[in-house]
Amino acid sequence: MRGRLWVFKRDKDMNLEKIFASLARRWMVRALAVCLLASPWLGVRAATFAVLQQPAVATAKARHAVLLGMTRAGERLVAVGERGIVLLSDDSGATWRQASVPVSVSLTAVQFVDARQGWAVGHLGVVLHSADGGETWHKQLDGEAAAALAVQAAQRDSEQPDGAGNLEQARHLLADGPDKPFLDLYFRDRLHGYVVGAYNQIYRTDDGGQNWRPWMRHVDNPQGLNLYGIRGLGNDLLLVGERGLLLRSSDAGDSFQALKSPYDGSFFGLLGTREGAWIAYGLRGNAWRSEDRGNSWRRLDTAIDSTLASAIELHDGSLLLASQSGELLLSHDQGRSFDKRQSRNGATLAAVQQAADGSLASVGLSGVAADQDPRASGKP
Repeated sequence: MRGRLWVFKRDKDMNLEKIFASLARRWMVRALAVCLLASPWLGVRAATFAVLQQPAVATAKARHAVLLGMTRAGERLVAVGERGIVLLSDDSGATWRQASVPVSVSLTAVQFVDARQGWAVGHLGVVLHSADGGETWHKQLDGEAAAALAVQAAQRDSEQPDGAGNLEQARHLLADGPDKPFLDLYFRDRLHGYVVGAYNQIYRTDDGGQNWRPWMRHVDNPQGLNLYGIRGLGNDLLLVGERGLLLRSSDAGDSFQALKSPYDGSFFGLLGTREGAWIAYGLRGNAWRSEDRGNSWRRLDTAIDSTLASAIELHDGSLLLASQSGELLLSHDQGRSFDKRQSRNGATLAAVQQAADGSLASVGLSGVAADQDPRASGKP
């Protein structure tokens, strides 16, 4: 099972040796351990996944754990990562404390819609919810329950076109056990949201996660390609994934249609800007911008060949892209040009976030880092 920063085994354009060639051996070992932890070919059955019932262990070393996602809950920073670790900071990243989490499975992404209501997703099909700003979490969904929901939905729709094939796929999903990760999520508000992940897995809720519905049959993805990112902008929703997959919904998520992609490499993330543009980013420094709802795309000149892992829009409207190898790309002209600098602490990056005081916090394979000012020279 892989985190969203790394492509899956079948992705033709990903060569793990090349991706990790410039990185230290320690990073390679830890990254592969996290991301391949529960690979389907290991044949491990659902009953053996005790991590779905085991709370995350409190540890003084949590801030140095492998962390894969970060967001804001009001003025609070919330970071998530391996073994169910969730960290909270109320002082713009200067200090961190560990939250209470009911699972010890690796978490890949997190989003809050306000200062209190948030969700996190991760390996083994886990979806967690917090109603207190990330202090405590409870499980809303896991891979076993998600597969059972897929079978139920396929049985109801078995008389529809392709119904028999969908039912067979759903039964295979259930037989495989809870081994498919969720890699991203998007909530429009406290009630309406989606979680997405491996092999076209997408589930929708309209009641804040009390109930989830399989949404695979609403997505134009016949090859079952991995879904790595989802975001909303205006009246549209956009999905990105492996092999240049781009899917747009213009009907509030009721259906997703494929868009013509500008390249055939994987997109690992997506940013919708205040100006109404999309930025899709992924392998080998590839970043693309669309100003017409995804109908056409223009390649951005990032001048790097490292995989892009995260993108945010800063308080002043500048765009910041971060690569796995620690490069920060700052643009004051909406991506038309970039000022490149290395992250101040030289750490590998998985996600970046601007804190309430304007400083920059980041997470990655070495844990959390703070006080990285994107306006600074980038020198230590």
